[in-house]
Amino acid sequence: MTSESQSPARGSDGTAARPAERPALDTSVAHQARMYNYWLGGKDNFAADREAAEEALAAYPGMANLARANRAFLGRLIRYLAGEAGIRQFLDIGTGIPTASNTHQVAQEVAPECRVVYVDYDPVVLAHARALLTSTPEGATDYIDADLRNPGDILEKAARTLDFTKPLAVTMLAILHAIGDDEDPNGIVAQIIAAVPSGSYLAISHLPSDLEPKLAESRDRVNRLSRQQYTHRSHAEVLRFFDGLEMVEPGLVELRKWRPTVEGTRLTPGWCGLARKP
Repeated sequence: MTSESQSPARGSDGTAARPAERPALDTSVAHQARMYNYWLGGKDNFAADREAAEEALAAYPGMANLARANRAFLGRLIRYLAGEAGIRQFLDIGTGIPTASNTHQVAQEVAPECRVVYVDYDPVVLAHARALLTSTPEGATDYIDADLRNPGDILEKAARTLDFTKPLAVTMLAILHAIGDDEDPNGIVAQIIAAVPSGSYLAISHLPSDLEPKLAESRDRVNRLSRQQYTHRSHAEVLRFFDGLEMVEPGLVELRKWRPTVEGTRLTPGWCGLARKP
């Protein structure tokens, strides 16, 4: 793992993970990855992130629980994909700051030969990316510093680690609500799915506009403090991201209801689902 003063993490081809034109770290503005880290109890965040995260909590005190529920969904999802679905390749877009049970750790625990590519564009994630570049000898990991708004760049760089002639799983957990409607999020998702073969999967989790009214105030408070602007979407709007795909049971559901080991009773206001490309 690197510190911010050390050389940046490098990808599997030896090139610097962060292109020269990418902006440097700005600690004065809140960022989703660092706010999420704060809600999960991490220390890789700054005063601006904590201020925005606390504003969100003031409007919706369950935000930290929601972050944990999303993380738990990741674990169940990857275990299903690497186990029951037999997937051995993963493209994790919107990685966030490394914590316990990252995608490659869960997948390679099930099948050591799994290959994982992580994608994020927050400089703090990059600074810790070496934690994501560990792997079993049989498998592989890579980190791409890139923005979801440029899917072509992601696909090109991911191909150095993943074989796009074989099925893979694309995960976009808690990331699409950071893409505004004017930025064509459906088109972005469609471009990525068009590039993967039959038998591949798409997993999404997304903040809802129709599960918890208090989330709207939470979103508005964060939007006043963050350069990123968040768009919550309804069940029908999130379901559109899966157009042309076959939903895996139980479909698009609240976070706690997707294949739980033990289903809780506390509301986890987020939509999540998994679908297969026919």
